[in-house]
Amino acid sequence: MGKIRVRAETGKLFFDFQYKSCRCREQTTLDDNSINRKRVKKILEQLEAEITLGTFEYAKYFPQSPMVRKFTSLLSSCLFSMVPKFADFADLWMLEMKIQWRKSHYDTNRGILDQYLIPAFGQKDMSQITKAEIIAFRAKLGGLKGRKNKPLSASRTNHVMNPLRMILNEAANRFNFSSPYSGVKSLKIPRSDVEPFSLEEVKLLIDTVREDFRSYFIVRFFTAMRSSEIDGLDWKFVDFERRQILVRQALVRGELIYTKNDGSYRTIEMSEPVFNALQLQFKATGGDDFVFCSRNGAPLRQENVTKRIWYPLLRHLGLRERRPYQTRHTAATLWLASGESPEWIATQMGHTTTTMLFRVYSRFVPNLTRRDGSAFERLLKQNFKPEEKGNG
Repeated sequence: MGKIRVRAETGKLFFDFQYKSCRCREQTTLDDNSINRKRVKKILEQLEAEITLGTFEYAKYFPQSPMVRKFTSLLSSCLFSMVPKFADFADLWMLEMKIQWRKSHYDTNRGILDQYLIPAFGQKDMSQITKAEIIAFRAKLGGLKGRKNKPLSASRTNHVMNPLRMILNEAANRFNFSSPYSGVKSLKIPRSDVEPFSLEEVKLLIDTVREDFRSYFIVRFFTAMRSSEIDGLDWKFVDFERRQILVRQALVRGELIYTKNDGSYRTIEMSEPVFNALQLQFKATGGDDFVFCSRNGAPLRQENVTKRIWYPLLRHLGLRERRPYQTRHTAATLWLASGESPEWIATQMGHTTTTMLFRVYSRFVPNLTRRDGSAFERLLKQNFKPEEKGNG
């Protein structure tokens, strides 16, 4: 990795980097200060990125350098046909993607690279990785142990394979070779049913939970907010005058970030129980930034709420253990059962269309889809009456 150094005799900055197994030192006319160091460091990062990609032109950066002549023949013969190793290209790709990803998403993919992909493919040339190796790698993932010492699920395996697919496809596009990932399909993920609570169970849960968490669960059950959204809810996004909750941010791994997508950026209408619960909560935490927070004003940690409040409450009431996310599903099914407009419900939940709403939740509301045939029966009775026959 290159460095920025300073000439003791002149006080000027110079580049010190490796290129084609040669140590290269190129002088600048810049004095050694913080501003100039930042400028030179940025140039060095770009320079090394181009070396990694095989697109570096020595004369472009240092046209007067005597090193240009030394590398001319190499540049013309083979430099532009070089394909980097997987580890080098993956690092560059991550650097390029960092600006458009959330920190949590970047950290997840960085972890996948370090734990799975680089150990398996790191020292291979990008163009030498084969489809057979990819499939063999995926099969190997199936035998690894994940959380709770269980084999990696199909969903987790797909998550590991996704960055591999993107990296290989991008490299194939840049260096003009056929991507070995072509034709490798994602594993099928078993569809899991939602498990919403009934209205009676919701009432039982709210009546029984600790008083300091009653408002919290009322808001969860009757707004369909995600865990990260309610954990990151700030009082400035609660509009009591219009009775609205503005979903603008989420708390993910201790960091406040923008909402999941454009649909998640939404306005939720407060029902009477939610309005009253937030009014009561304001008396407790109105002086803090976060609506639901600890005694020192810090946002709640979802893991603590789940382990110390949620699961013990379900066990105490003898209810089947379900993730807190089921509160969101519960809100959706209660809205549907009450006859609310599907378009309005989709908006409240942050869905851009009603497609997911009908696919996931319709079975909990039989009358919604008229699967009993009663609607068609009534239509026939009202509009298709057989003529009465006369006597003789």
